[in-house]
Amino acid sequence: MYSHALNIVNSVTIISPTNEHHYDTTVVSGFTWFHIQADAPDSKECLHYLGLKNEIIDALCTTETRPKAMQLGDGMLVYLRGINRNPDAAPEDMVSLRLWVSDNMVISARRKDRKLLSLQDVKQELENGTIPSSPMDLTLKIITKIADRISETVDVLDEELTEFEALDKSEKQDRIKLSMVRRQAAAIRRYLTPQRDALDAIYRFNKSLNQQQAFELRDQTDRMTRYVEDLELAKERAMVLQDELRNRIAEQQGMRMYVLSLVTAIFLPLSFLTGVFGMNVAGLPGTEEPNAFFYLAMAMLTVAIILLISMLWKKWF
Repeated sequence: MYSHALNIVNSVTIISPTNEHHYDTTVVSGFTWFHIQADAPDSKECLHYLGLKNEIIDALCTTETRPKAMQLGDGMLVYLRGINRNPDAAPEDMVSLRLWVSDNMVISARRKDRKLLSLQDVKQELENGTIPSSPMDLTLKIITKIADRISETVDVLDEELTEFEALDKSEKQDRIKLSMVRRQAAAIRRYLTPQRDALDAIYRFNKSLNQQQAFELRDQTDRMTRYVEDLELAKERAMVLQDELRNRIAEQQGMRMYVLSLVTAIFLPLSFLTGVFGMNVAGLPGTEEPNAFFYLAMAMLTVAIILLISMLWKKWF
C-alpha cells in the first residue's frame, strides 16, 4: 500500500517497496528514518499508519514552505531548503525538505521530481556503514550535507565573479551571465537567511542536545551565516561589476559621439562653403574663372587644417 515510503535506519532497519501494494520490513533496534514523497496519493495514509497527528501530517504534506523549526508535542518539525541539482533545474530553485524528528523516528518528505542530492549523500554513508546513533545525529548529518551542497554553489558563484572581474572587455553574453549570477545569489540568499534562523531555533528548542550535537549545530548555524554573508557580498560584487560594465559601455559610446562631433565640427564649415558655391544662381564669384575650383578647394583645405590645429591646440583630441 505504501509504495512511496523509503525507510533507512540506524542499525539495520530497512523498509523498501517491492511492489505497488506491499513492502518488506526488517526491524531490529534503534530509530527509523522514513523518506516520503509528500504529494503521492497514499502519502497521508502512510503517515497516519506511522501514528502521526493530523496537524503534523498536514505540515509534512503542505505545498508551500519556508525554512523554519517548531516544537510540536514530543517532536520537532523542521523545514529546510537545499540546492536543486535535478536535471534542467536552476540551482536557485531550491528544493524544500520537510523533517519530523522525534525520539525514535525521523520522517523526511519531498515532492515529486524534487530529489535532494544531500539526502542521497546521507543514504550512501548509511549504506557504507556510517550509522548515526540518534535521530538528532541523523538530522545534523542531513543539515551538514545540505550545507556542503550550498557551499559548492557559493564557491561556483565566487569563481564566476572572479572571472568577470578579470575580464578586460565583455560581450553581450557575459553581461547576461553576470545578471544570472546576481539573480542566483539573491534567490539563494532569500532562503538561507530564514534557514539560519531555523537552525538557531533547533538549538533553542531542543534541550536534550549533548555537547557534541550542540557544537555541530552551532557550527552549521555559523556556516549558514557565512554563506548568507558570502551571497550578500556576491550580490554586491555583481552589482558593482554591472555598474562598471554600464560605465564602460557609456564611456565607449561617449568616445564615439565625441569623435563624431569633432568630425562634424571640421566638415560643417566645408559643407557650408560647398553649399554656397553649389547654388545654381547668377552672380556667384568664380563662375567665369577657370581656376576657381582649385582656389575653392585650397581654401577649404586651409580651413580644415586651421580647425584641426585649433582642436589640437585646445587638446580636444
